[in-house]
Amino acid sequence: MSRTNRYCMVVCNACADSCDHCAISCLKEQNVAYLGRCVMLHMDCAAICRLAAGFMARSSEFTRQMCEACAYVCEACAEECLRHPEQHCQQLCAEACRKCADACRAM
Repeated sequence: MSRTNRYCMVVCNACADSCDHCAISCLKEQNVAYLGRCVMLHMDCAAICRLAAGFMARSSEFTRQMCEACAYVCEACAEECLRHPEQHCQQLCAEACRKCADACRAM
């Protein structure tokens, strides 16, 4: 396995963890309905990040396509997070999603 693959796997798993944390944090906010799309994107992003890491771990022939999809979802999640003032969205999750999108594009 290449160094690029290993790095991307680590970044994908870290992004998934950040998305899980942010989704739970959003659900604890006062105006949960306002954060509904954000929570749904966190769940999608965490799922696709873990899926992409699995594709890389087993050197799937579809890794490139999975990483492209992962980058797309991560970017959408980051953009949604940046619309909200909460620290867990702005500073933690958006940064992790952008980093993951960049790593997946490098694949």
